[in-house]
Amino acid sequence: MKSVLVLIAAPGSGAINGKLVETLAGFGAGRPHWLAEAEALEVEDFEGRADFLDAIATLPVDANLVPVANRRKRLLIADMDSTMIEQECIDELGVMAGIGDHIKQITARAMRGELDFEGALTERVKLLKGLDAGIIATILRERISFMPGGRALVATMRANGAHAALVSGGFTPFTEKVAQALGFDEHQANDLIVADGVLTGAVGYPILGQQAKLEALRRIASRLGITTTDALAVGDGANDLAMIGEAGMGVALHAKPQVQAQARYRVNHGDLTALLYLQGYEKQDFAA
Repeated sequence: MKSVLVLIAAPGSGAINGKLVETLAGFGAGRPHWLAEAEALEVEDFEGRADFLDAIATLPVDANLVPVANRRKRLLIADMDSTMIEQECIDELGVMAGIGDHIKQITARAMRGELDFEGALTERVKLLKGLDAGIIATILRERISFMPGGRALVATMRANGAHAALVSGGFTPFTEKVAQALGFDEHQANDLIVADGVLTGAVGYPILGQQAKLEALRRIASRLGITTTDALAVGDGANDLAMIGEAGMGVALHAKPQVQAQARYRVNHGDLTALLYLQGYEKQDFAA
């Protein structure tokens, strides 16, 4: 199967330049096709690829070998926390409750796969019992920021006929607002139980974890009349591994080591527009 090596630089780094192109040629690569000047290019796979990748290993450049067949995906299924937004929502709730450091430690261990996701989630939510539910609106307004490139990713894929689903192990009050702001077609997450205007310390069941994300990928693909090979899945934590592994293009975005080790595609330097370059979109094709 024909494949292309896609090189994507950290935004503003200038790492993909004339010198890098000369290095490519020196290892036997053909003429590159620019996806974005000084930002992203692709070149047909070549015999000296492994040695070339060793030569540029210290540069802020992501390199992924992508099959040409079925390259542009018809479904985007994305994690939310630390993927489409720059924060972990439960950590932000913990900060507001005055126990941010403790909750962050549990979150980090869960995302590295060191703790059972469901158990870690219920433990953290218990610690939030009594927190004013109105805090969620404050967090959304003052503490949540979008990952660079997210709007362009969703808008461009949808403009080219793809369906976009936000599937999170977080909470629906957050996914509802994030999905709306970024233009997703649908969203799915866990329910925080609220009574008399405060969090009860409980979360609705069943809990949406790794298996539920995989089932969401399969269910949405089936509903759209496509297969999971037609999907692009992106996430950063251990609970994203199953959907990343099954999707035709599964991307670990600035991910935990365990996720990077198992994902076929890794983006450590680029932003979310890197997922468009992986599909062969040129920057001039990005939707506003």
